[in-house]
Amino acid sequence: MRKIYLIPAVVGLLTVIAAGPLAAQGAVPKQKAAPAPRAAAAGAPAAAGTPVAAGANSAETPAADDKIKAIDGFRSAKFGMNEADVRAAMTKDFNAKPDAIKSQDNASELTHSILLSVPELLPNGGTAELSYVFGYKSKSLIQVGAVWSKATDAAITPEKLFSNANILRAHFMGEGFKPDSIAVNMPVAGGIVMFRGSDARDRSVILLLQGTFENKENNQRVLTPTSLLLFYVADAKSPDIFKLPPGQF
Repeated sequence: MRKIYLIPAVVGLLTVIAAGPLAAQGAVPKQKAAPAPRAAAAGAPAAAGTPVAAGANSAETPAADDKIKAIDGFRSAKFGMNEADVRAAMTKDFNAKPDAIKSQDNASELTHSILLSVPELLPNGGTAELSYVFGYKSKSLIQVGAVWSKATDAAITPEKLFSNANILRAHFMGEGFKPDSIAVNMPVAGGIVMFRGSDARDRSVILLLQGTFENKENNQRVLTPTSLLLFYVADAKSPDIFKLPPGQF
């Protein structure tokens, strides 16, 4: 079974993006006749070839808190729920049978996860694996992740992963996240953050397209996607995971 190590990766992504979403540019997922997307964030003009939903907020026009998208979990599963309630939510959302839901513990973070494979989580997007992560101290839901890859669907292709990423990015761009929290097409180690946005309480959505980079003509770095990860995170800056107390070592 695939090991779940999602929380530290999300924290690292938030750190990189906060440090400067315009710092690295020029990476492009490998596809037919595709212009190279360039890193962009709220307040920066979108580069040619970077789809941006019409009406998306800009950093110069702050949105009222009551109009900002609220991230409270994924579908019927809400942050703060216990495992029994999340399992009931999974049954409601996906008609999940009890034996289809798998459990997994993370020995380093001391978190607990339950996993479910869902065909067509995104219409025509292939089978994804959902992971619901419960905090070390709270034992309540702190993160929901979805992964599309060859491991979740043997028939998935790089083109399908890129298509899924584009569909989800366009959707999130029109959802009304805090304008100054939005970053798109941000190259990071091993992939591209296609979208990152937060709500008024700093709960975040992160869409990460992972793969392998190649250097092409004119030093353009081309990404061949191998997986697409989507995270809904209650507190990416200070997650409820095990950490050694200061002074012990």
